[in-house]
This record gives sequence, structure tokens and C-alpha cells, in this order.
Amino acid sequence: MFVSDPKEARDTDVAAIAALDEPTRRRLYDHVVRQGAPVSRDEAATALGLARQTAAFHLDRLADQALLDVVYERRTGRAGPGAGRPAKLYRRSAKQIAVSLPDRRYELAGRLLAQAVEESAATGTPVQEALHRKAEELGTQLGEPGSAGLFSLLEQYGFEPRHEQTGAIALHNCPFHALARDHTHTVCTMNLHLLRGVLEGLGERDYQARLSPTTGHCCVRLEPPT
Repeated sequence: MFVSDPKEARDTDVAAIAALDEPTRRRLYDHVVRQGAPVSRDEAATALGLARQTAAFHLDRLADQALLDVVYERRTGRAGPGAGRPAKLYRRSAKQIAVSLPDRRYELAGRLLAQAVEESAATGTPVQEALHRKAEELGTQLGEPGSAGLFSLLEQYGFEPRHEQTGAIALHNCPFHALARDHTHTVCTMNLHLLRGVLEGLGERDYQARLSPTTGHCCVRLEPPT
């Protein structure tokens, strides 16, 4: 099941993108990803007219941010004693970077929807019923003992929670905004069950998740029990 610290992941992605803000580093990155094979420091330096030391510094910075992978190969084609040391080479990493403001969690929604479709095909369960169960299971898992408190967890997953004078928690951002706009009932009820699961996992009894669509807010509110 997909569970991670989204804030930490986003901070890492932001740092990676910031690393590309330096012009020479961006040129090196673009050069490496255009090549069909890993690139050495000397090759990159020659191609871009840079000093080898400059190319090496920036390539290593890109590798530190997981934007490039480092591999070692012998370019001589020989092996064994006398073959020389393997060359340090760079290639595009498999890391995918996605940063959006406000915060969005489309991958999370996509996983839940795919799991629901697969379960429906395998068992005959209506897709919506499977989706609600999968969402609630994930929410319960996110709220397992040892996780952050409710408010912190909501912040981590991009809901932008705000306490209201009524005692409710309003969610000022929908992490599934575009999906909810085009498929309102499906996505909002999925979100409702996700947040019900979070409350259940945390053992939170001071709030109940309820649908309360409001312009500019998430469709779900957390309200004191009535």
C-alpha cells in the first residue's frame, strides 16, 4: 500500500528542482538526458566547453539530488589486470519529480481508483463500493499509531486545515482538485471515506468527516459529533 511522508517527498523534489536553477547545471543535465548512453565528465565538459573540474562539480551535485545516476564502466573494452579503472559516468535517473502549488495528490487518487477497478473485475464488487473500502483502508493505515496527529497529518497531505470558531476543521485545499471538479461525486465520496479512515486509524472521536461542499474548499469538513 502507498504510504509515505508527502511533505518530505515534496521538499526533496523542491530541492532537486532548485538544483536545476543554476544555468551551467541545467545545461549539463539537459546534455546528459539527451544522450543515448552514459556520459563521462570529460565528454560533458568538451561538449559544453567547460573546464573538467566545473563539469565534475555540477554533475556530482545533480547526482546528489538524484537527478542523475552514477555508473562505472571500463571504456577500454578490456577486463582484468591492466584494464584500468572504470570511468565514472552519468545518466538520467529514474526519479520522477512533481511539485505543484497548491498541493495535489493525484497519484494517491490514481492508485485507489486502479485498485478499486481491479478488485471489481476480480470479485464483481461494484467499483464505487470497492473504492470506498480501499480509501477507508488507506486512511486507517495513514492514521496508524505512531503517525502524526490529525492536524499535522492533514497538513502533510495538502488539505490545508484551519480551525474554526465552531470547533470544526475546514479543509482549504482539495488534493484531488481537478479530479473532483470533473468527477465530483466519485472523488468527493472517495475523499470522505479516506478521511473517515484517518479518523478511525487515529482513534479520533472529537471529529466526524462529513460532505459539505463549499466553493474554494475541500468537499469534506471535519465537525464535532452531534
